[in-house]
Amino acid sequence: MEEKTLNADAAEVQKFSELAHRWWDPESEFRPLHEINPLRLGWIDAHSPVAGLRAIDIGCGGGILAESLAARGAVVTGIDLSDKALSVARLHLYESGLSVDYRKVPAEEFAEQQAGQFDLVTCMEMLEHVPDPASTVAACARLAKPGGTVYFSTLNRNPKAYLYLVIGAEYLLKMLPRGTHDYARFIKPSELARFARAAGLECEELIGLHYNPLTKKYSLGGNTDVNYLLRCRKK
Repeated sequence: MEEKTLNADAAEVQKFSELAHRWWDPESEFRPLHEINPLRLGWIDAHSPVAGLRAIDIGCGGGILAESLAARGAVVTGIDLSDKALSVARLHLYESGLSVDYRKVPAEEFAEQQAGQFDLVTCMEMLEHVPDPASTVAACARLAKPGGTVYFSTLNRNPKAYLYLVIGAEYLLKMLPRGTHDYARFIKPSELARFARAAGLECEELIGLHYNPLTKKYSLGGNTDVNYLLRCRKK
């Protein structure tokens, strides 16, 4: 794929590359990912039992979700554009003993090579970091087999989300490094649903991801004001 058409922000890739060595430290900047992973994995497995499925994780980073899918019996591919994150992901396989096929390739390019090859497609915490999220959604849809399931998670765009995720998480609670999120790139559920439908996906469930700062626990529920997940099926 020509660089001019690459749906990626070099600054975003570099930002996560610089933190890649801390990806598997549960007390690092990636602590929230470690804490929400069992929750979202359970949600995925409840609707799409992953054992034996061919799965792909788009924007896999250091491999937290990809490894978890493999641990539950899926045949997993993980793609990302960060060499450092992928190196960390591959190294961690020696510790976990799991098998994941990690590749450095844009989602759009891989969708041309592997169209309709995956039972399960996940794209978590990535859409808000790319210039053209609709293009990524379309690539996810192309990768899925007919009848396959596609899962997205991202951040809503409204004043409450700005207060919680930027002011709260980055500045007050310091759960994330400052500058992790660009509010202008947050995506409303209606926008994501529109991208999905345009790509040939049927939206089956929209659910919120909640954080309680007092108990420091995450949960799933009906409020999608801040973090949310969307489950889709390819027609």
